Amino acid sequence: MAASPDQKTGLHSRSRSFPSRPNPIITQLDEHLCRSRASEGASTSSSLGGKLSSLQDLHECVNKLLFLPLNQQAIAQENSGKLIDELLDGSLQVLDVCNTAKDALLQAKERVHELQSILRRRCCGETGLSNEVKKYLTSRKVVKRTVHKALKVIKKNYTFSTFNGDHETTSMFNMLKEMVVVSLQVFESLLSFISGPKARTTGWSLVSKVVHHKKVAPADEEADINEFATADAALLALVDQNTRKSDNIKGVQTQLENLELCVQDIEGGLEYLSRNLIKTRVSFLNILHH
Repeated sequence: MAASPDQKTGLHSRSRSFPSRPNPIITQLDEHLCRSRASEGASTSSSLGGKLSSLQDLHECVNKLLFLPLNQQAIAQENSGKLIDELLDGSLQVLDVCNTAKDALLQAKERVHELQSILRRRCCGETGLSNEVKKYLTSRKVVKRTVHKALKVIKKNYTFSTFNGDHETTSMFNMLKEMVVVSLQVFESLLSFISGPKARTTGWSLVSKVVHHKKVAPADEEADINEFATADAALLALVDQNTRKSDNIKGVQTQLENLELCVQDIEGGLEYLSRNLIKTRVSFLNILHH
């Protein structure tokens, strides 16, 4: 039986008296953003793994959000379209810095494998070994220049247009904007780690300092170690004419092994994250063009 006008009015007034439940995906997205923000700070190889994992979860949640028809409609109907263009630009920038990091890791891995092979076989003599190490250090300089360019772009203040709509849609847009900012911050940490800090301690003294720290640090305290920096320092010591190379070969091999494991760990998380970043960008493009 159809409801009378009075009954309809009563039902409508009662429904308005209770606030609608927030979209559960919006709630999840907010939680992932909070976790990603909490992971900011100094970066070590293990902490970077956690940051990349949090960023993966964040973008998986964003992709779920962008898959929902109502959210697609809200984004597509954004009045000026300027904010959508900015989100698209932001997603492209995040993908670009991700690719820069992937390329830098790939180059490092290839050169490390070459050096490890040469060190194991001892096939080229001291002069040949020094030349190979110098090639690696030269390639590192090239990578650092590329990384520094990317870092300069990231450090520019990224601004977005404001959006004024209903509470839930505004929250969604604000979180999408923050997603871009948080993603760039994580990649800033990663690229800075790959580049290596400008440490005052150089050469074999840096490697000795790291080994000493490992011995005296408590088991539950994570050493503030950058495997790229310690490998660079060990290799620099190896080509130093005042250093006995035979005494340092074993130490160099250890540092290269540590660096190889570090690169492998980061690469695994980065590859999975890269696929999610592509999905995010494709979702924005699909919404914009449909």
